[in-house]
Amino acid sequence: MIQSDDTGQSWGATRLWVEKSLGGSATVEGAVALRGGWSSEMRRLRIGGERPRSVVLRSFVKQFYVRAAPGLLLREADVLTLLGRTPVPAAQLIAVDPDGSHCDHPSLLMSLLPGTVRIDDAGAAERAPLLARHLLDIHRIEVAEDDRPRTYEAWTAPDRVRVPETTRRPELWQRAVDVIRRQPPAYRPVFLHRDFHPGNVLFAGAGADLRVSGVVDWVETSWGPADLDVAHCSTNLALLHGIPAGLGFAERYGAAGGRLALDPDDRLYWRLLDALAFAPDAEKVAVSWRALGRDDLTPDVVGRRLEEYIEAVLDQGH
Repeated sequence: MIQSDDTGQSWGATRLWVEKSLGGSATVEGAVALRGGWSSEMRRLRIGGERPRSVVLRSFVKQFYVRAAPGLLLREADVLTLLGRTPVPAAQLIAVDPDGSHCDHPSLLMSLLPGTVRIDDAGAAERAPLLARHLLDIHRIEVAEDDRPRTYEAWTAPDRVRVPETTRRPELWQRAVDVIRRQPPAYRPVFLHRDFHPGNVLFAGAGADLRVSGVVDWVETSWGPADLDVAHCSTNLALLHGIPAGLGFAERYGAAGGRLALDPDDRLYWRLLDALAFAPDAEKVAVSWRALGRDDLTPDVVGRRLEEYIEAVLDQGH
């Protein structure tokens, strides 16, 4: 039963809301925390009653995200409804309480998808083409103008980049910042996940049967350049698996049929706009990855990889 979490906060109202939302004789019989996220608390709930099953509950508990929760959760609810009409493997929306009117915290209830998050180095090369193909499927989603998500928001800017205090190459960071010191390039807008990376993709099977079984975390869904989604996944792959994995993802996306900016300077802009948003040390994402078993991704490792990736992107020139 959900009564309280490890901070002592009550979950009683949320439990009652879940049971009412599911209807019938549904009762919450247990809850297991799902690891890997940092903006919200994710739990797999075991439901008893006439139709035993498991569902997933997302709740915003941290005060910073509680303030943003209505916009984030309503966006995700709308996107999950839209995705139900597409081939993209996303959860089904069950209920949403965006401002916490009925729950202890702003929450969204959805179906449980099969599969697991796989972020180990082993098998990363086999998973990368599947990531590229499914990202392209997302970008190909067609929506009416009135149903389009919000225009993308940049997660950094030249005057907001925090250069690591310990860097021995401040000139490298200055070169990268100077690249994004311009107006954003013109682009052909598409439907963006906006936070697409291996930590938000579920896999099932192995070998020839390996497949993507789900894509999660749609709170940042936006309308903007495909380059930005590709850049974000590329940065994450570089931090997780090394610089070549990050540099090669755009090519995999192109091989799947995706279209990126024709101008190399424009492609460079989008790559660095994303990578610089991880500065100064990428520790925020590394905490989530260590919770999933990647103890090798220490602050020093991810900080070094971020700097090396930025250098490699600059040297590659696109």
